[in-house]
Amino acid sequence: MTRSTLRAGVATLAIGALALTGCAGGGEASGGDAATYPQDDITLIVQAAAGGGSDLSARALATELEPILGVSIVVENRPGASGSTAMQYVADQDPDGQTIGFVPVEVAMLKHLNFDVDPAAYDFLGQIMLGPGVLSVPVDSPYQTLEQFVTAAKSRPMAVGNSGAGSIWEAAALGLASETGAQLTSVPFDGEAPAVAAVAGGQIDAAVGGGASASAAYAEQQIRPLAVFHNERHPLMPDVPTAAEAGFPLEFGGWGGIYAPKGLPADVRTTLESAIQQAANSPGFTETIEKSGSLPVYKSGEEFTAFVNSEYERFGTLLGQG
Repeated sequence: MTRSTLRAGVATLAIGALALTGCAGGGEASGGDAATYPQDDITLIVQAAAGGGSDLSARALATELEPILGVSIVVENRPGASGSTAMQYVADQDPDGQTIGFVPVEVAMLKHLNFDVDPAAYDFLGQIMLGPGVLSVPVDSPYQTLEQFVTAAKSRPMAVGNSGAGSIWEAAALGLASETGAQLTSVPFDGEAPAVAAVAGGQIDAAVGGGASASAAYAEQQIRPLAVFHNERHPLMPDVPTAAEAGFPLEFGGWGGIYAPKGLPADVRTTLESAIQQAANSPGFTETIEKSGSLPVYKSGEEFTAFVNSEYERFGTLLGQG
């Protein structure tokens, strides 16, 4: 072998080594490359116990997300403290896209109620559903309309059940009282179902809950819904007027979406937002949500972020902290 041939061989080896080094370095630098995310299973945190509306919505979305993202979505329930236990847990996780969560309307309320939950601690990736609020009375109640109920409540206090202190349904009754001057006394229950059951049994004057629980009890003729706190009538209760139709333009709903710890890499966020949009608009998801009595409502990450911030301001004023 001549010296010139030897030099050429060494140079070729050196160039090859540099090329391999460059490829390895490029892979490390890309980190959260959208082409490589996700590689591991994703955990989806739910702030409520298994079997409720939040859990149903989260699991229905997870089912649709799995084939889109190509990994398993592991749903983990962390109930407690009006949802703040799960929300604080999500905020404390690494913003790598491996832990996301189902976020309820209470994320816009809890800081005003002195919980350590701040919407600024999260990246909001998309709204997926809405459970419009419904005010119901017993079937043998003397009140046939929301106007009659409010008029009576101006003369005497009415006991109005809800799903717990600090819940959206307690806030809805508070909003109705603030708007109308009605005397509404909050009666917290451990969830919507017990509150609706108490109305059906005539133990309280009324209750505010989501469309899912109200529509089911209505179908069984156990309660009389007086109004839906939404801009449209509920598809499972088409003869029940909206609050606006009854003369009280109020909207309260148990909306929910998907969020993650603040600071997701841009490519990971894009991948998740695109997958959530596809899953939330899929026939499988929308049919499941509609059958549950809630409404499939999608907002993009940007739209959802703006909506959460506007709700945070609204509840700050309503709850006396704004």
